[in-house]
Amino acid sequence: MNIKVIRTEDQYRAYLEEVQVLMAKAPALYTDDSERLEVLTVLLESYENEKFPVEPPDPIDAILFRMQEKGLKQADLVPYFGTSSRVSEILNRKRPLTVQMIRAISIGLGISADTLIGLSSPDVDQPKSDIDWGKFPIKEMTKRGWLKALSGQAKTSVEDVVKNFIFDSGLQFGAASFRRTLSGEATSPTTQYALYAWLARIIQRARENKDRLGSFEQEKLSSQFLKELAQLSWSEKGPLLAIEFLEKRGIAVIIEPHLKGTLLDGAALKDIDGTPIVALTLRFDRIDNFWFTLLHEVAHLWKHVGKEEAFLDNLSTDSEDRREAEANRLAREAFIPRLIWKRCNAHIAPSKESIEELARELKIHPAIIVGRIRRELDNYSLFADLVGQDEVRSLLTP
Repeated sequence: MNIKVIRTEDQYRAYLEEVQVLMAKAPALYTDDSERLEVLTVLLESYENEKFPVEPPDPIDAILFRMQEKGLKQADLVPYFGTSSRVSEILNRKRPLTVQMIRAISIGLGISADTLIGLSSPDVDQPKSDIDWGKFPIKEMTKRGWLKALSGQAKTSVEDVVKNFIFDSGLQFGAASFRRTLSGEATSPTTQYALYAWLARIIQRARENKDRLGSFEQEKLSSQFLKELAQLSWSEKGPLLAIEFLEKRGIAVIIEPHLKGTLLDGAALKDIDGTPIVALTLRFDRIDNFWFTLLHEVAHLWKHVGKEEAFLDNLSTDSEDRREAEANRLAREAFIPRLIWKRCNAHIAPSKESIEELARELKIHPAIIVGRIRRELDNYSLFADLVGQDEVRSLLTP
């Protein structure tokens, strides 16, 4: 028979032409031609599966196809998604499917759960995930009320709970790794799982607060926007006013303490629907730290954040990332323009009087000026009574 395994494109095309000729002959069963046709067909199919694998169906495309097949309208999906607006957001890819939605759709419309999650078809072996779900800080997540009690549950059940927690936040995962890129000085291989857990919690909380957000317009972010935000620090209730200011402009602000082992001050990101989020840990509960971190993260939203990247920042360390340097510069300029800083007495001969004088001139909190002095002189014992230690959390916590 002299047939070899297909190894080249030319060999594939030659066998394909031969199959077409043999099919045109319509050979009888159990003849040499019919056996050759069968062997060639198997070899061609094997080569095509290797070289031209079928891509898994897109979850939303699968739902739209089933709707067309069954003659369904968007209103018919409300029982599965909860509200008509949510149906619209899902079908327009502005909101991810949750585990509960996947279960309901899988049963109600008969679509494979693997397809809805975005995995390959059931007949294709899936590569083993390189995500070790046991590395998530499960005990701390449970203690904080993020996960239901897990005592006595099997390992698979624990993994399912953590998977659902991550998936519900829209931080979808694949066989290779998490899909959202983490940037910033707070990220490291040893803290990756804790950071993703914290980030998932931030996204979930931001979604809970969406009803009170105004309309966000990216073009409104500017140097003037940062300056207006900075001058809210002049008020005793500045942190509260800042959160209100940002929420009215469509930016969610979440206060969530960092998880153990993470040196995290704040984060800037966008939800899957484009909602901008600023998150603060108040790791250092000081007024100067609150304000600088807040403006640093808003600067990231203005200049750097896309839908697929989140900035997680440890502002206690220097960074070589130009984006971090730019966010630092924009925050500093919003508080104290460089030319003013170089010429002012607070910089040349820092004292309580010169600090308060500059604060009145710029209409910013004195703690912000003290924070800059301490950072530039690398002396964090200076003017300790002016930094507003332990004043932010008490103001923001009900």
